[in-house]
Amino acid sequence: MLSFLKNHPFAVEAHFKSSLVLTFAVPKKQLENLIPECLELDTFDDKWGFIAVAMVQTKDLRPKGFPKFMGNDFFLIGYRVFVRYTTSTGKRLRGLYILKSETNKKKMELMGNIFTHYNYTTTDIQETQHTNTKEIKSKISGFKVHIDTTAKKIALPENSPFPDWKQARRYAGPLPYTFTYNLDKKEVLLIEGVRQNWKPKPIKVVESSFVFLEFLKLENYVLANAFEINDIPYYWKKGRIDIWKK
Repeated sequence: MLSFLKNHPFAVEAHFKSSLVLTFAVPKKQLENLIPECLELDTFDDKWGFIAVAMVQTKDLRPKGFPKFMGNDFFLIGYRVFVRYTTSTGKRLRGLYILKSETNKKKMELMGNIFTHYNYTTTDIQETQHTNTKEIKSKISGFKVHIDTTAKKIALPENSPFPDWKQARRYAGPLPYTFTYNLDKKEVLLIEGVRQNWKPKPIKVVESSFVFLEFLKLENYVLANAFEINDIPYYWKKGRIDIWKK
């Protein structure tokens, strides 16, 4: 019964007040052991794999179809690897594999861990808006992001592997699917997200640091892109199971 509950048994909707995503390029060999056997890295130039750090402010998060007053507002943080999966019918899907999930409220940790496999933990999250900059940080989780909110003509981050923003946008989360794998049953849980008016805007990152990336012992990784969207309706479909075939 518990296993069934964790498989996203119903659709969920929310309003994204903001979604700030920083994507880091990592030499692909360093990411191969972080994903299950059923997935493959979604690479660029056959050299780079990618980890996205998504910081999302949600409003009125609730089961789809429920009235807004039954929803809750949460700050969500996810560390995700860009991957591809081939279904049992041969369809190729792009998506994300979650390494770590955090939230600012115990209620989301509790409910998230009942109805998903994302293993939420609660952390402190502080967001400070200055005249020309915005800062998001956590003392417990050990991360800090400082962005310039006034920059107009924004260049790609220094050392980004992408030649232009058009290519970089292909690696701006979230992607259509999120995958969870049950090794014993060879089952892949597919969670499909549905978005509207999704137009990510490049942002200028002044500085960023994440202790979790250091915990993964990653080397020679670089900030590849950074995007933000605001005021977007979003929902996740009910999860469905696919049997992985080697």
